[in-house]
Amino acid sequence: MAVTLFLPTVLARLADSGTLRSEGDTVGEVVANISGRFPELAPRLRDEKGDPYAFVTFYLNDEDIRFTGSFQSPVKDGDELTIVPAIAGG
Repeated sequence: MAVTLFLPTVLARLADSGTLRSEGDTVGEVVANISGRFPELAPRLRDEKGDPYAFVTFYLNDEDIRFTGSFQSPVKDGDELTIVPAIAGG
């Protein structure tokens, strides 16, 4: 399934684009595809076990994947995946 992935500016520089297209049947497959194509991005999207970080939120069509099955959430053609990292300041 073709999915559009939206990256925040802080991550977009690692992929030379804030919008990427990817294939996969689940969010995890989409993230794995992107991680393979952009190795510098991989450690910022998932941990060493391949799981999502607690401080990086993935939205599949505006739904937080933590409530829809995490990386096992199914995707369909035309879906949009938005990545939002936590930002801390002081």
